[in-house]
Amino acid sequence: MKIYRLETKQNLPISQAEAWDFLSNPINLKRITPDYMDFKIINDVIKKMYAGQIIQYIVRPILGIPIKWVTEITHVEKPNYFVDEQRFGPYSLWHHKHFIKPTEKGVEMVDIVDYKIPLGFLGRIVHPLLVAPKLKEIFDYRKQALTEIFGPIS
Repeated sequence: MKIYRLETKQNLPISQAEAWDFLSNPINLKRITPDYMDFKIINDVIKKMYAGQIIQYIVRPILGIPIKWVTEITHVEKPNYFVDEQRFGPYSLWHHKHFIKPTEKGVEMVDIVDYKIPLGFLGRIVHPLLVAPKLKEIFDYRKQALTEIFGPIS
């Protein structure tokens, strides 16, 4: 069983409270997801994140094919971090930690995603060809979108 990891870091010129308010609001996910994915939350969500919160959405990451994804917010320590885990969706395992650390010039945001691809051997073949590049593209877009929203560190 192969578990992969994606880790990204980004610094933004905002306070930890501002970063928390934006990142912990599920409504903002659409703003930091590539348009071609046609991200849509399909259940009622409240703006204030809490442990046990379920978020259901449809995304179209490849060839416009819709995928229903259900995540649960499993851990919340305001304003430092939260964790979402896939309950139903395209991965055998999806565990995404979001850390927000204050710095001298704003915040450092760290995302750590541990994930497993289904389909055994076939999944291991597809991972470097399709899955890993697609995840990198999505998280690179997220970094760019956050920089456009909040500005770069000066």
